[in-house]
Amino acid sequence: MIDIAGWAPEPQETSEVLGAGPAAALAGVLDVEPPGEELPPLWHWLHFLERPAQRELGPDGHPREGRFLPPIPERRRMFAGGRFRIHEPLRVGDAVTRRTELASTAVKQGRTGEMLFVTVRHTFVRDGAEIAVEEQDLVYRSGDTASRPERAAFEAPDVDAPWTLRTAADPVMLFRFSALTYNAHRIHYDEAYATEVEGHAGLVVHGPLLAILCLELPRRAGLKVRELSFRARRPVYARQPFVAAGSPDGTLSIHAPGDATAMTATFA
Repeated sequence: MIDIAGWAPEPQETSEVLGAGPAAALAGVLDVEPPGEELPPLWHWLHFLERPAQRELGPDGHPREGRFLPPIPERRRMFAGGRFRIHEPLRVGDAVTRRTELASTAVKQGRTGEMLFVTVRHTFVRDGAEIAVEEQDLVYRSGDTASRPERAAFEAPDVDAPWTLRTAADPVMLFRFSALTYNAHRIHYDEAYATEVEGHAGLVVHGPLLAILCLELPRRAGLKVRELSFRARRPVYARQPFVAAGSPDGTLSIHAPGDATAMTATFA
């Protein structure tokens, strides 16, 4: 049974002057022009990065210990979704402080056993004023959860929507995004580990990358996004053709082969 009794990490603050380099690098990964002074929603994920020493990493590539990592054995971590509310955009050159705190925890029963849902809240402050608030939902499983991976499908999904962005994330793209976000989780670059240890059907496309691709749709349509919510529903694997789809009514989604909806999102 998952037990986190007594786990109550203290809030943490990190400050950074937002440079232009990370946004230019992500633009290269997405094959678009750099965005300019204002960071598009979610592009702040390339900032405020934790950089643990190699000796501090566990067998999955994540740190063994961390202020907001739950103290459960043999953790398996997945990105579940989140919310982002923007009062004022983050801008290149800004000195911004991020305040991080544990917002909530919940133990739930899933198909593979008990899961711990952890919500971490980030509040972004510039010149003493709150400019944005983010909540990230992470799910942890404990113990050996590897199973025989299902065969990944590769038929391009047929999607009809006002906005679509069709792509497939190859291992090079996954490597570059892992590097930009300092994410050493092996499911994104070590196929043997992803399939044999964590039971996936291949290398896993980062949930944050899927969310950013969703938000590319309103951004490329010239719309300002002030609030968004997204939920990861199932993995997308390397080389699988998938479609980011959306509409000006505020709905967004990621469609994977087999008529599978991998992510849903809303924006305003």
